[in-house]
Amino acid sequence: MSNFKINTTINYSPNFDFKKRKPKQIKFIVFHYTGMKREKDAISRLTSANSKVSCHYLIKNNGEILTLVPELYNAWHSGISRWKNFRSINKYSIGVEISNPGHEHKYKKFSKRQIKSVLELSLYLKRKYKIKREFILGHSDISPDRKKDPGEKFPWEYLSKKKIGCWHNIKNKELLRQRNVSINEVEKKIFIKNIMKIGYLRNFEIKKNNTKLIIQAFQRRYRQSLISGIIDKECLSISINLVKN
Repeated sequence: MSNFKINTTINYSPNFDFKKRKPKQIKFIVFHYTGMKREKDAISRLTSANSKVSCHYLIKNNGEILTLVPELYNAWHSGISRWKNFRSINKYSIGVEISNPGHEHKYKKFSKRQIKSVLELSLYLKRKYKIKREFILGHSDISPDRKKDPGEKFPWEYLSKKKIGCWHNIKNKELLRQRNVSINEVEKKIFIKNIMKIGYLRNFEIKKNNTKLIIQAFQRRYRQSLISGIIDKECLSISINLVKN
């Protein structure tokens, strides 16, 4: 793997599991936002032993990439998480934090320099560990009942054109015609079945009180202009298209 390189600045965090993992165990890239007002406070938190949180990489506002935890150690970024048959995603993933105040502190667009670094880092990791594009995810995908990051301003559609993550191929005009169009109970069940096939929480884990949060997580990823938590014809069409592709 020595022929894979990327330029980063080392700023190590003490928060990781000391047992080394094998490269073939790494199957996911998980994106987060820092969710703090000031970038330097976010870096301090991720490198403080008291916080018990970390990530492998942090992308600053200016696009600089910091290495916080070496790739072959588990960083503490995902918490309680699941995707398809995988649980505790920390064991299998590289965690990437992107500096952004998040929903609680005037969530903003990611900078062009940040997105350039996201793309560069993702392509590097994808090649190095042979990561499938459907295993490049956001924190809200793997923990939909408690997380919103990286949020609806994260450019999943753009990145998917570079084979980073998945996206549907339905034209906007067609989708807008289906927006807010009600569907019946059978169609709603088809939608739930589809998002479980994609990787979201399994049947036995979907409880009435968090179904809305799971729908919102799906919308934050694939229907970013309207996060309603309501399944409509547009959401159903997107889910069908994603499962087919």
